[in-house]
Amino acid sequence: MDRQVHIFRSPDRFLVGTVGRPGEREFYLQAVDGKRVVSVACEKQQVAVLADKLGSLIGEVVRRFGEKEPTIDPTEPSLETPVDPEFRVGTMGLAWDGDGSRIVVELLAITEAEVNEDTVLDDSADGPDALRVFLSLDEAMSFAAQAGRVVSSGRPPCPLCANPLDPEGHICPRLNGYHRGDLG
Repeated sequence: MDRQVHIFRSPDRFLVGTVGRPGEREFYLQAVDGKRVVSVACEKQQVAVLADKLGSLIGEVVRRFGEKEPTIDPTEPSLETPVDPEFRVGTMGLAWDGDGSRIVVELLAITEAEVNEDTVLDDSADGPDALRVFLSLDEAMSFAAQAGRVVSSGRPPCPLCANPLDPEGHICPRLNGYHRGDLG
């Protein structure tokens, strides 16, 4: 079966959202253009890395190409529901399209085949399914800021080991396996 490459050249929204309670949340990235909606499932750490790398790329683009410093849209977009993911993200890629002054975000499905940098932004019939989104610097910066807020809105970290705390505590490696809360 041929791969599907979902391309959004000028989406209405590109966002991250979650379904479920902290500690049990599932993370989704979603591109929306009118009635067209494509959602992909991902891990919390992937969202954090994407936000961080977008921030770095934006800074580099501003520095090297003299682009205007981007602004952040303060609105909090929410997922279009029901969320029906096309695939689970395995590999992510970022690029700068200098001709269109856009950042390109490409999210590739998990695959057993080896994925290298030649696979990212490739339109051949072979390869994993993909979601490719073109964003202005403002849109990319707004996404990165929103992603950072979503990632940090989960469970608070343990002050001893930095692992996430459940409401009832957790087994802390710094306490030799004792349940945090057992010790006063």
